[in-house]
Amino acid sequence: MQIVIVSGLSGAGKSTALRALEDVEFYCVDNLPLPFFAELVEYMAKDASSDKLAVAIDARQKKWLPEWRDQLAQLRGAGHRLEVMFLEAADEVLLRRFSETRRRHPLSGDDLQDGVRRDREICADLRQGAAVIDTSNLNMHQLKSIIQDRYGGTGKLAVTLVSFGFKHGLPVEFNLVFDVRFLPNPYFEPTLTHLDGRDPEVARFVCEAEAGKELVDKVEGLLRFSLPQFQHEGKLYVTIAVGCTGGRHRSVAIVEELRRRLGGAWDVLVRHRDVDRGE
Repeated sequence: MQIVIVSGLSGAGKSTALRALEDVEFYCVDNLPLPFFAELVEYMAKDASSDKLAVAIDARQKKWLPEWRDQLAQLRGAGHRLEVMFLEAADEVLLRRFSETRRRHPLSGDDLQDGVRRDREICADLRQGAAVIDTSNLNMHQLKSIIQDRYGGTGKLAVTLVSFGFKHGLPVEFNLVFDVRFLPNPYFEPTLTHLDGRDPEVARFVCEAEAGKELVDKVEGLLRFSLPQFQHEGKLYVTIAVGCTGGRHRSVAIVEELRRRLGGAWDVLVRHRDVDRGE
């Protein structure tokens, strides 16, 4: 059987992940007690009605977690294809999500921050060796797309290209970041300053300049080398951040050009974080 164990921190998106897997024909079980895990797999393997199973396991099962490694070894030894997906997010993001939804953290008692801390400590062993997805900078639709592409779609690495302005701060999460503030700035061109990097005139100004063209060629070469390495490591998605001063002209144009060049080889999602803020 193909088995995906969905684990991670409370508030990081496990419910969304299970729904995404259910949509690509996985039989999904939330928080099945670990002592029954092997029995469920054995039953479903004999039943043969489905060869895809997803099970959510998290800190609520802390008293059984010492059995975790033995369970994995037993299932893999029986010939099942098993992957562990671990969802996490920054503490401040988890706190905000619980505050916004007014849900109670399962480990918090009266102290939400302490619950998040304890959750991270208990889940440390579940995280080791897993394919980790940091959802701090993802909405539920992006997370669903990443999971379905991995387990039911093209199987390609999902690549997110983010343009941003340094004066507004770095993105919350990224694997690689490129600073393009050395490129000629359309902001100082009277005919271009009111446009953004998605406009063809701005794109030509940035990407057809000698430095712009050389930069894109070199970044493309680096990504064509490094992205397969990320995928081989077990990553489901990679975030590439490109920053200029305000996030309106140069970084946007470079991201759009990289999207054009890389789109055929990978599933590319683009987000222009600061394009509407201006320089």
